[in-house]
Formats: sequence, structure tokens, C-alpha cells
Amino acid sequence: MSEIKWARLLSGTDVRGKAISDADKKADLTEEAAVGIGFAFVKWLASNLDKDTKDLKIAVGHDSRLSADKLKKSLAQGINTAGSDCLSAGLASTPAMFMSTVLEGHKYDGAIMITASHLPFDKNGFKFFTNQGGLEKENVKEILEIAAASENEFLAEAQFENKTAAIKSIDLISDYAGHIKNIIRKNLKPELDQEKPLAGFKIIVDAGNGAGGFFAEKILEALGADTAGSQFLEPDGNFPNHAPNPENKEAMHSTQQAVLKNNADLGIIFDTDVDRAAVVDSSGQEINRNKLIALASTIVLEDNPGATIVTDSVTSVGLKDFIENKLGGVHHRFKRGYKNVINEAKRLEAEGVNAPLAIETSGHAAFKENYFLDDGAYLVAKVLIKMANLKAESNRKIGDLISDLKEAEIKKEYRMTINLDDFKDYGQGILSDLETFVKEQEGWEIAPNNYQGLRVNCGGSDWFLLRMSLHDPVLVLNLECDRQEDLEKILDNLRKFLNNYDQLKSIL
Repeated sequence: MSEIKWARLLSGTDVRGKAISDADKKADLTEEAAVGIGFAFVKWLASNLDKDTKDLKIAVGHDSRLSADKLKKSLAQGINTAGSDCLSAGLASTPAMFMSTVLEGHKYDGAIMITASHLPFDKNGFKFFTNQGGLEKENVKEILEIAAASENEFLAEAQFENKTAAIKSIDLISDYAGHIKNIIRKNLKPELDQEKPLAGFKIIVDAGNGAGGFFAEKILEALGADTAGSQFLEPDGNFPNHAPNPENKEAMHSTQQAVLKNNADLGIIFDTDVDRAAVVDSSGQEINRNKLIALASTIVLEDNPGATIVTDSVTSVGLKDFIENKLGGVHHRFKRGYKNVINEAKRLEAEGVNAPLAIETSGHAAFKENYFLDDGAYLVAKVLIKMANLKAESNRKIGDLISDLKEAEIKKEYRMTINLDDFKDYGQGILSDLETFVKEQEGWEIAPNNYQGLRVNCGGSDWFLLRMSLHDPVLVLNLECDRQEDLEKILDNLRKFLNNYDQLKSIL
């Protein structure tokens, strides 16, 4: 038996692990583990699709990580060993890998994306898809359990490290880019040039040396845009320029500077695997987090008046006011975690509520019209459509659409460790006690509909949310207010409360 700790590779709805060993720690997402996971995914698919393994075709793609090629070959070895065909999409985005299960000319039975999103270069992971969407946590757990139970079978098949997997190459990313271009063209005003609708626009792309470089050439330039000044389009798993993460301040600042330096109309920044994005307008304004949600909501609610926008739990008071009082929509604030937000929108839809957009502040945005797939390129396509149509109808700019959004002056996040193995019960106890404490504070009130942790309104647009981290022994405090003296008052009250818990390492 191997030494693989299969259960430890589960991370939410993904497989995640250390893929490159160093002096301090050995890799746990090894080639052997990848063989087993490829083998197990085939077995899981065959069972769930009621098909023979020899009839299954599975696509595998990857971002720019250094460990991608060896993991792809190992996945393919496992897929072949289980009796199925493996098709290599090469450098691809996570959304493109889902689309490989539904796009004409592809429509594979399953797909695996090799990525660890914005995590450091030594990490890697797998995301799994069928034509029903991304697999849920329970599904991925089942795959890992199949791998654990099948070790003897796939290890005994051959000395897999000495075998070459049978992999057929496909040009998925070009077909996916064609799909995005078609969506843009069919949603333009008729007076626009349908072939080159972005002619006259200068648009900067920052791919962070991830997988998003294709967007500049295959989509923007093909639609007529000038992309000179775009940066870090070349895939490089060392990520030498900045973290491939739209939430990273250095990354966003770099994109803002590129927009201003090149006098661009728009800047686009992707994460490593292009399931998240953010934009920068022509003034250099960062349109991310609450601003990005406001922009996406503006676009969606034009065609869906009164619809519900589902977001995660840390969105601002100003955003709720913007969606409900400015746009006439309904703001449904739910749990953190993009899968949670997406599944909540699907649940509402099933109950007859029109919920066309699920979007998390991290930049994961999923539109009902696009399979509820969190796709950074699709989100940007919606922005590009609006930008082109705005210029045609009124010469307004993207930033004008969210000029009425009120943003808090001060935004803070504090992460506090719980020093216990059984941290969940301890953390929940703190949250229960906080509810009583809040009721004793003048001017504080518990916000309605708390789906995660406890959100407290502290007067005006000031608020805080105390919640458990999704995976770690950590209490997270998010806080927004307008004045420094209000911040200090809120923190002072919370210090008095949190100092009663000796197993909590408070940093307030």
C-alpha cells in the first residue's frame, strides 16, 4: 500500500495539495496520487453515467503551474488504466474545461482542470466536471475513497511511471474563445460593426502569467481591440511579476498603472485559471469586490427587472442600497464560498425566484444564462458588451454605471486562530455568546437573515461580521465603517468580549 493520505487531498469541492517537494515538506499531490485520481474519476463517471469505461472520453487541461505536465501525464495514465480515452486541452482555463463537456465538437463525458487557483507555485490541484457542472464536495470525496480502495488495482496494472499515457491533443481554447466571441457579437446593438465591434477601444489584459493570455489575442484582437500594453500574458508557473489574483493589491495596482500609462479604455485582470476576474476603468478606478458586484448587477437587472442577486456574506451596506434602491433588484446575502453562493441561486431558481446572478466578492461570478458557471472570461464579455453598447448609445463609460455606489471609507479583515483541535464547537460557542453581547450594546442590532456567523449593524453604514472560516480553525472578523473613531469604538467593544476566550488568539 502507498503512503498517500487520500482524505487530506480534499479541499472544498477540489483536490488540493503540495505538488513540488522542498527541504521542509514532501509533496502529497504526487504522480502516484494523480494516477489513482484519474483511475477513480473514470470509475465514478462510469457508475454515475451508467456507461462502460471503454466508452468514456475525458478531457484534461491545466494552467501555467510548474507541476502541471507531470500531473497531466499521471492523470492520463490512470484514465487509460481504467479503460478510457484521455484528451489533452493543454493550457486552458477552468471554465473552458467545463465547456468541453457541452461545446459542439467536444461534449466529453467528463473533464479535469489541473489548477490551484492563486495559491503559491508549489501547490496544485484538480477540479472535476460533467455536463451538469462542477462536482460537489461529496462527489470529490467519493472519488478519493474509490482511489483509496483501488490502490492495489491501479498500482498492480503496471509500473506506471515507466509507461507513456495515450493522450490525444485538442485545441479546446480556440473553440472556447470562439464561443465567447459569438456571445459578444450576438448581444451588440445592430448599428455596431458586428465583425470588429471593439475597434477604437484600447484594452489592457493582465494575465498574471497564468492561463488567461489567450483573451488578448483570440478574443479582443479578433474583435478589433488594440491590446498594446497588455502584460504578463506569457504562462510562467513561477509567477514572477505578481500574484495571479484580482484581490491582490500589488496585482491590481499593476493593472491600474498599465491602464493609465497606456491611456486605455479598460483594464482586465484574471486569476491563474480564469474563473475570476476584475476590471479597471479608463480613470484607473479599481472595479473589484463590491464595485464589481454593483457593475454586474447593473448589467443583469436591465434585462431582469426586480430579480434577486445572490452574493456572499461580506458585501457592504452601500451595495445592498445600490441593488435594491438604485437598481430595483433584491439583494440576497448568503454564505462565503463561491459554490455556496452558486448553489443558493440554483435553490432559489428551483423555488421559482428569478436569481440570474450569483457572485462572490472574490470575483467568482456565475450567470444563470451561462450554466451558473463561474467564468471570469464570460463576466468580462458581459462588461465588454455593455462598454461597446454604451459608447454607441450615449458615449458613457463603464465607471459611470456605478458612480452612485456608496463605499465605506474603512474596510478591515482580522483573522483570529482558535488553538484547539475541536475548534468548531468552540467557535460556534463564541458566536452564540456574541448574540447575547450584541443585544446589550447601545446602537447595535443583529442584521436579519444571518446565513453565516453573526452580522451586526452598528449605526449608519457601519457593520461587522464575525464568522468561522470555511476550512480553518480561524474566526474571521470583517468590518466596515466611515470614521476612524467609529472603528476604534467597535473594536474596543469587541476586545472586551473576545478577551474572555483563552483559546482564541485575538489580534484586535
